[in-house]
Amino acid sequence: MTQFGRDFANAGANHIQQGVENAVLETTMKNKDLAMMSVDELWSLHEEVRTTLSTKLDGEKRELERRMALLNGRNENRPKARRPYPKVHPKYRNPERPSETWSGRGRQPHWVGAQLRSGKRVDDLLIARTH
Repeated sequence: MTQFGRDFANAGANHIQQGVENAVLETTMKNKDLAMMSVDELWSLHEEVRTTLSTKLDGEKRELERRMALLNGRNENRPKARRPYPKVHPKYRNPERPSETWSGRGRQPHWVGAQLRSGKRVDDLLIARTH
């Protein structure tokens, strides 16, 4: 049997075990009359359910992510490498402060907005290119 087959079989066994635990919990809950419980008792039950649910959901998420990594053929311990991005040269320059430049990507700097409000066009801020 392959590693994936063993993992898949183990996941099925885990779901069966969870089903048994859920049946026991349902039986316990049926025996409790929620309407007769005090506010403090209901609150503590709520906290217990919240923490148990959070723990189980986190475990389920980790298991699914591990299985997805196996299906994708990726090693979990090796981080996914980012592709190298080339340096982006500035296209625009602030005429009042020449050290302030902008590549035209991302959020527009405040100085660009101020220049546009003062009546200039974006083309007026272009850096002259020499080829």
